[in-house]
Amino acid sequence: MKFKSQLFWALFFSLIFFTTSGFTVVGHRGDPIKYPEETIQSDDSAFNSGADYVELDLRLSKDGVLVISHDDDLERVTHTHAIVSQNNFETLKQLKYDNGEHVMSLNELFEHYKNKPSAKFVLETKIDHSINPSYELEDKIAAVVKKYHMQKRIMIHSFSAASLFHFRKIMPDAYLIFIVGSLRRINFSILPQVNAVNAASDIVQEHPFLINWLHKLHKQLFVWAEMDESPALWHWLINRNVDGVVTNFPATGFKYKLAKSGTKKYAINRTGIYFGKTKTSTMMNPYVRIKEKKYVWPNQKVNVTYGVRVDNKLYYQIAEKTFISAEFVNLDLRHNDIAPYENKKIIAKPNTKVAIYNYPDNQAKTKKFLSANTLFKIQNFNGSPKNMWLYTKKGWIKADQILFYGFFSKKAFQQYNKLPRVSKYTNLVLLPFNPNKLIILSAKTKRSSSYQQCLNLMTLSLPTTSFLILFIDLMYFVF
Repeated sequence: MKFKSQLFWALFFSLIFFTTSGFTVVGHRGDPIKYPEETIQSDDSAFNSGADYVELDLRLSKDGVLVISHDDDLERVTHTHAIVSQNNFETLKQLKYDNGEHVMSLNELFEHYKNKPSAKFVLETKIDHSINPSYELEDKIAAVVKKYHMQKRIMIHSFSAASLFHFRKIMPDAYLIFIVGSLRRINFSILPQVNAVNAASDIVQEHPFLINWLHKLHKQLFVWAEMDESPALWHWLINRNVDGVVTNFPATGFKYKLAKSGTKKYAINRTGIYFGKTKTSTMMNPYVRIKEKKYVWPNQKVNVTYGVRVDNKLYYQIAEKTFISAEFVNLDLRHNDIAPYENKKIIAKPNTKVAIYNYPDNQAKTKKFLSANTLFKIQNFNGSPKNMWLYTKKGWIKADQILFYGFFSKKAFQQYNKLPRVSKYTNLVLLPFNPNKLIILSAKTKRSSSYQQCLNLMTLSLPTTSFLILFIDLMYFVF
């Protein structure tokens, strides 16, 4: 009876915490739109963007090391076929993501974050116990969590009920979440063993009674979805009493968390660079926005202490009573990330509607589209190397939705070649064109090993080659 009483009060106070703190934002594999998933850079970006937790996937290597990876085959993220379960960790560790980080173990992750108590994680067990009856994965996770004293900094979720049942035995106080893609998976054999259910957003929308039903049972409800450009879904969620969201866009999740709690101002404490082409006036506060005779100059570094959202627009505080618009202040981009793209132009991809945004924010999408067969000069940049935004006279455009125009010389490619792989956009126009005589040639290949190969492709015997767009659609580009 004493244990049941303690369990009841633990669940009660857990419920109070989640319902009074807005909702918990979980960065799905870190911040995967900005940086390669499940890397330190991606995890840091998620935490810097307001995520309360970062979600990571765990598998066992051939020699029994806990490897952080969603896929068993690492080809998608490292461009090399390597099965986690069939290779020793020392072999897997040689493989690198596009940002240069190597495949990581759970021990390495905890070692990196052990003295950063605000960094918390949701660990997913990637295992099917109907195929693999061993609980080595769970036992080793428990051992590593205890070794680094991370018990209060982790939650565990899984599609495997058996996995969660085992954790309840070996880690009785662990916060456990059952992931479901179907309402039929939620039953009274699993619910007593877990603290929460993580359900797909379409299930929750179709069966909104699930929220109150779980709360009456003293269980929390997390919702997972991409939730990238669907303000309607986000508004629906924050007007329901969900306890957490697992999203690829932690900054968006944090934005709606602030909206739900009524908070306007939040701490950032990071260094940024003002990318504006001309000086910009500062203001004493973002609510009245009266400009002062103080300026921030192009390329000036600024210490961003706070962010403030007003009228759905973001402002940065850079000193006491000193604010500027965040539109052209970059926290994640540096000049070496954009150097090859500066002074270039863009053109919409053929047969593609390229959306225009008011701000570099997924929630700022307009109903307008970039004109086809028209060149636009890149005037500014925002975002991150992997998820770059481009500013034109029409508004903000996503870099992966267009073709970059202007890489017509060896010098331009040499500058492009200096970029790290994560910053190399392969949607390039390689020859000038005449929109009245437009020919598209798609050369699909895994690797292009030299600049000379590009020249060879450009000198194909085709009519009006001076009016040719050559679009190299590469998985990645290596010179």
